[in-house]
Amino acid sequence: MDLGTHGYRTPSEKRIDSHYDMPEGVDIRGRYDEEFAKILTRDALKFVADLQREFRNHIKYAIECRREAKNRYNEGALPGFDPATRYIREGEWVCAPVPPSVSDRKVEITGPVDRKMVINALNSGAKVFMADFEDALSPSWENLMRGQVNLKDAVAGTISFHDKSRNKVYKLNDQTAKLFVRPRGWHLPEAHILIDGEPATGCLVDFGLYFYHNHATFRVNQGAGFGPFFYLPKMENSRESRIWNNVFERAEKVAGIERGSIRATVLIETLPAVFQMDEILYELRDHSVGLNCGRWDYIFSYVKTFQAHPDRLLPDRILVGMTQHFMRSYSDLLIRTCHKRGVHAMGGMAAQIPIKDDPVANEAALELVKKDKLREVTAGHDGTWAAHPGLIPACMEIFINNMGNAPNQIKTMKRGDAANLTEQDLLQIPRGTRSMEGLRLNTRVGIQYVAAWLTGSGSVPLYNLMEDAATAEISRVQNWQWIKYGVELNGDGLGVKVNKELFGRVVEEEMARIEKEVGKEKFKKGMYKEACKFFTKQCTSPTLDDFLTLDVYNHIVIHHPRGLSNL
Repeated sequence: MDLGTHGYRTPSEKRIDSHYDMPEGVDIRGRYDEEFAKILTRDALKFVADLQREFRNHIKYAIECRREAKNRYNEGALPGFDPATRYIREGEWVCAPVPPSVSDRKVEITGPVDRKMVINALNSGAKVFMADFEDALSPSWENLMRGQVNLKDAVAGTISFHDKSRNKVYKLNDQTAKLFVRPRGWHLPEAHILIDGEPATGCLVDFGLYFYHNHATFRVNQGAGFGPFFYLPKMENSRESRIWNNVFERAEKVAGIERGSIRATVLIETLPAVFQMDEILYELRDHSVGLNCGRWDYIFSYVKTFQAHPDRLLPDRILVGMTQHFMRSYSDLLIRTCHKRGVHAMGGMAAQIPIKDDPVANEAALELVKKDKLREVTAGHDGTWAAHPGLIPACMEIFINNMGNAPNQIKTMKRGDAANLTEQDLLQIPRGTRSMEGLRLNTRVGIQYVAAWLTGSGSVPLYNLMEDAATAEISRVQNWQWIKYGVELNGDGLGVKVNKELFGRVVEEEMARIEKEVGKEKFKKGMYKEACKFFTKQCTSPTLDDFLTLDVYNHIVIHHPRGLSNL
């Protein structure tokens, strides 16, 4: 699809005189909206365009380096520690001190940037709300721009939402969580904004618009060195973190604020990045507030990194938890690395959601969450993630009971045996069985997630878990891996081998189950059949696509000729 020419006018569109005030070289193909125009000002767009022009070649080179690394792994190489940067790993340097305003991050909640979610998350009792433009968001023009409007209002403290169906008005409490923002990864374009004739880099749009409109408010409210705060996703090495550091320094210089005002936590959610944690922190040492165990994407990355290694097949998704040796080693090394460098080591996501109609099942799920959080805090994590406000009290209780009044464990937690972790520990093959039910669950979850994503939802409750793009990616790549290598399903005693024919039957049966579960009317109105085609194609492709969302992105891009709006 040619992103530069895609566009149409629906019957509900009318021509209007208003249009975005765009600087030279910038062309906006998204729908005009007066609220969006307050975000897409001429100066804000110029700021984004300047970032794009300065850093696009660096980003393209980083993506090319990812392809070269993938080729090496496909030819049999294994990721490992870089001998050339050993001096960084063994050095005694530390990052800039953690700002007092975010020294306590015991529990963080994450979610998309829709208006009601932003208010509820900031009021949730969590220490931090990570507003997500990435895995929890379907990046339609409407979602992205309304998200920027919502966050601008949230930072200003003026955000409110009137739920007409409940006749209830939502507003911010006096005490709210600290706001972090996660932009998209380097690989995702923003096809509604063209800069010098090519789609903008999605993360620079997300970062640039948010920073431009909100940095001054952070400065007034909290002072220099206290924000804005970010989470940085999907990086594979320190070269990519150097780009972000340069972006931050450029933004600070243009805004006339002190170096180090911007602070960021990097998600370690790719297998190559676990061998570069010291180097990533070193590049961001004036802007870092830690690393996070992005464990769902990390599992996805394990399969993607070893896609040409038939000896490294994953067991059922539900069996790949933090008790697996390679996952525990990853967590332990992250804690040791962060505490040695004076920053936070954040734990992983609790994806469970309350089971309202089954108290017994709900209590069992909550016990699993508590057990996982106890493992995290005793291992040395300074905080953790929750997907639902209902989990926050239980998670907070675990961390407070084990940490007391201390805001974090940076200086108090012993580094333990993590100093002796080897490449072999981080690469140990996961153990467990593979079952037909695992194949079915992957298929059911993957199809329903893609259907939701196509209709504008990037965070979807399915089978008592909050699914986002990361967990959908695990479903996709695991199916692909099992089909490609014809694995034997031994977990439920069947002993059958996975192939395209078996998978085809599973897809047909799971589509029937989905229709029964959601109801015929919802199934008919939803995009389940389209989602099934996308998901099936990706699971059976001869080569593994890097990202599920890249394939389906073009199908949520709608270009509007200048001067058109839905009225």
